[in-house]
Amino acid sequence: MIGAGAIGGGVGGLLHRAGVDTTLVARGDHLEVLRDEGLRLTVGADAEEVLDVPAVGHPGEARWDDETVVLLAVKSQQTAAALADLLPHLAPSTPVVSLQNGVANERTLLRHVEHVHAVTVMMPASHLEPGRVTVHSAGRPGLLDIGRYPTGVDDVDLAVSADLVTAGFESVPRPDAMAWKHRKLLMNLGNAVDAACTPGDAAQELVRRCRAEGEQVLAAAGVAVTSQDDDLARRGQLLRPLVDREGVGSSSWQSVQRGTGDVEADHLNGEVVLLGRLHGVPAPANERARRTVNDLVRRQGPPRSVDAASLLAALDGGGQSARS
Repeated sequence: MIGAGAIGGGVGGLLHRAGVDTTLVARGDHLEVLRDEGLRLTVGADAEEVLDVPAVGHPGEARWDDETVVLLAVKSQQTAAALADLLPHLAPSTPVVSLQNGVANERTLLRHVEHVHAVTVMMPASHLEPGRVTVHSAGRPGLLDIGRYPTGVDDVDLAVSADLVTAGFESVPRPDAMAWKHRKLLMNLGNAVDAACTPGDAAQELVRRCRAEGEQVLAAAGVAVTSQDDDLARRGQLLRPLVDREGVGSSSWQSVQRGTGDVEADHLNGEVVLLGRLHGVPAPANERARRTVNDLVRRQGPPRSVDAASLLAALDGGGQSARS
């Protein structure tokens, strides 16, 4: 498991607890705590567990064999660096599975790796301090459907899905996994607003505009997208109302809160902006959201400190966006 944050730590910890041979690749203080004290994992309303999951600081320190599957759970802006560390140790037959938001990681991986798989990650989780991960779903810990990239299902998908189910997740193999990931992309277009803007009606309107632009851009680009109704039906009651999530936000909010120095908006809102430019469809709300959260990160501003109303006014021609 490359990346041991909210998703990688949560999935890796539950796989380990279920008896699946799992090694976490982490770094910094998080790695030190994992090695010295174990992974502190809380799932739903259950008590915190301490799991002695093997953890290393580099893929070269892990044990590799013919059965190894790489699960990539870093943020999209970290994919290139993770690949640079990973590629010297990959056999041509080793599959790489992307447990990442966004829809560009799989194509990036396919330049270097023959066997690439995509997972739609529906898993409300947080990682705000070294050694600790919290999964916030009161139902299944996550919904992790998998398919081969660009299309299809093979034995790796079946095996990984079975392991995920054994670990308590909901998971089915899907030949059209990327259509589901594009629906998730539309949902994630609100992450930049959640990270940067003060909550309220104006922030909600900005999110609505970002998602409406996303729908228009993907339609113009001819991208297959699972319908919202099918997505809602798939999730059903599997991810029930969140518990113990006060003060916790999206993955982008967590990046700003932790002061990581980067954020994934270029691969979420920026994906819509890129496709819009390629297909002649303006996406000003997504560009504004992308620029705003990147500016916030550069100047090390606090999360949720930007006035969304000023951003809307700027979009509507009424003035310049305020920084805070």
